[in-house]
Amino acid sequence: MTWISPANTFGRREFFALETLFKSHPKGCLIILSRTLDTPHGVKILNPLTELGYNVVSVTPELSFLFNRTPVETWYADLKKGNKDPGEIPLAQNLSNLIRLAVLYKYGGVYLDTDFIILKDFSSLRNSIGAQSVSANGNWTRLNNAVLIFDRKHPLLYKFMEEFALSFDGNKWGQNGPYLVSRVVERLKQLNFTVLPPISFYPVDWVRIPGFFMKLNTRTHSRWIDAKLLQLSGETYGVHLWNKQSSNMRIEKGSIIGRLISDHCLFCKDIYSS
Repeated sequence: MTWISPANTFGRREFFALETLFKSHPKGCLIILSRTLDTPHGVKILNPLTELGYNVVSVTPELSFLFNRTPVETWYADLKKGNKDPGEIPLAQNLSNLIRLAVLYKYGGVYLDTDFIILKDFSSLRNSIGAQSVSANGNWTRLNNAVLIFDRKHPLLYKFMEEFALSFDGNKWGQNGPYLVSRVVERLKQLNFTVLPPISFYPVDWVRIPGFFMKLNTRTHSRWIDAKLLQLSGETYGVHLWNKQSSNMRIEKGSIIGRLISDHCLFCKDIYSS
């Protein structure tokens, strides 16, 4: 994970991502790459988990070291010298896109955004990236970089970093993130990786995510919620909450998100006030 915002903005919604992750992976090891959480205040935020023995720690990434001997080393050096235009999109957002690629390339493992509810163990997955949308014939149309599962030194990660350095544009949202991984994978089919279907991690798209936070008091809506929860219990590893769209939405009691958190949390504190 990465966290680029102030520590005091790491709230209940983000903490539910940690709770549900450790509920399904109790022996997992989570490293949060964050300057703001690698502080006494950050330690306090994570204390409820560490006191129970869960392996979670925040670390400030040393970017020059991280990008050394990768395709983005020169790009980052130019950026620091002022020879690269960072663009209008916050630079930290684009650095987060890059950090996840470099960390996985050098060390391997799983990258996960903080706006997820994890439903079941995904440790059996390897060298995988998720599709967020598919066409009518089942072919993916857009990939996402909110979940990345790769072995150390996987060549696809190298290609992602090459593309980042080659086509960086700090003025176009998604250019250096979801659109980047989609562009590269569309060109490269034979690098030993799996494209997971949307049901795996993106079972609802950003347009429809409000419906997962709502509970209408009608029999039809209740049946729809029950059917959707049954579907999610089968093939879904986690639900991406599309925080850009949903961060200001209240979790209503009895909603899909409310019930998922209730079933998969550790402390289950203040679910409906987050």
